[in-house]
Order: sequence, then C-alpha cells, then structure tokens
Amino acid sequence: MTPPSLPPLEPLPLEHLRFDAAGLLPAIAQDWLDGSVLMVAWMNREAIARSLATAEVHYWSRSRQELWHKGATSGQIQRLRGVRYDCDADVLLLTVEQLGGGACHTGARSCFFGAGPSPQPGGAAAPLPPADACSELYRVVDQRRRAPEPGSYVNRLFEGGDNRILKKIGEESTEFVMACKDGEGPAIAAEAADLVFHLQVALAQHGVSWRQVLQVLADRRGAPRRPVD
Repeated sequence: MTPPSLPPLEPLPLEHLRFDAAGLLPAIAQDWLDGSVLMVAWMNREAIARSLATAEVHYWSRSRQELWHKGATSGQIQRLRGVRYDCDADVLLLTVEQLGGGACHTGARSCFFGAGPSPQPGGAAAPLPPADACSELYRVVDQRRRAPEPGSYVNRLFEGGDNRILKKIGEESTEFVMACKDGEGPAIAAEAADLVFHLQVALAQHGVSWRQVLQVLADRRGAPRRPVD
C-alpha cells in the first residue's frame, strides 16, 4: 500500500508566540508514532519558517550561533509532521519522524536515556524513552522472547509456538466478542487488553514489531475509504 501524501503544515502565528529575550523558544521533538520524547532544542523565527517550508526540522544552535538543519551531516533528519504550541505560547511541540537512527548525538534514540544516580553514556544500546502503554508492553514481550525468564507466562506461550499462541488468540477473541454482546464497558476493556497482549506475543513470535503495526495504521489515515461489507 502506498502511504497517502502528508497534508501541508499549517503556519504558526509568530506574532503571538512568546520568544525570550534572545528571540528563542524551546522546542520538544516527539516521535509521531509512539509519542516518545526524543530531544529538546531551541528555535527562532527563521528556524520555524525554514522547518515549515521544508518539512524538515531546523533548530537554532546557541553554542554556534547559527541555524542548524538537524541531520544535515549525521543523516539523523527529522521529518516534521506537525507543530503545536503550549497554552502560554512559549514552548513548541514538534511531531517528527526520526530518520537515520537516533535523535541524540550519542547515537541513542532519545536524549532522555539517563535514569538513576549515575550518568549514562548513551549510544545505540541506551534505554529507550518512555512511550505509549502498548509500545512499552511490546518491549517487555520481545525482551522475554530474547531473554527468557523462569516461570514467565509469556515464555510459556513462546515455548508452545504458534499452536499455543494462536489458540489463545482465538479464545481471547471469543471472550471479547461475548463481552461486547453483554455490553459491559469494563469487561470489554479487559478482554480487549487480553486480546492485544496475545496479539503482541504472536507478533514477537514472527519478528513483527508493534511499531510496524502503528506504521500501517498511520499510513491508512486519510487513505481512500473502503466499502463496508
């Protein structure tokens, strides 16, 4: 399936944004699929205008005092998919598609890999940033696949292979349908959660990431409507 073309980026009301004395605003870059925070940098009016015009994020480097096209030399380009400003109009939230690996100069996916009392070096092996609940759950499921833990229910499913995993998906699908028939909201939510969990186990079993599923859903947004059977 060919993804639908992206809608044009909406202009920002620069006259209403509250730049600091240096003419800058902090900008938070957020992953467009799982919502994880990738980095924070600064933008001035020129950086904002250039980002909107090219759909690739440009920041202002305070250390070099110059415009900074993110990824121009490293290949870690950020494709801009949307911009919002906060209630005080003094912070920007950029929705970005991170290309070329991580957003951090250390090679980490996110600059926010530090946790605990000791500084961490970052790099490709750095902890991933917090994301939405389903993405976090898939990380746990896939970690169990790669590093089994004794007594783990997930590992018992993996040990049973497709037969056990797909049987559970069939059972959970039936329970979800019955909960919908009964019309009880909490039961429907609980059965839906069980179904999503077992679907993720099947995905991990076959080497398909949750992010791939999110990508398919995102690509379908705005696609031509399909007839209802």
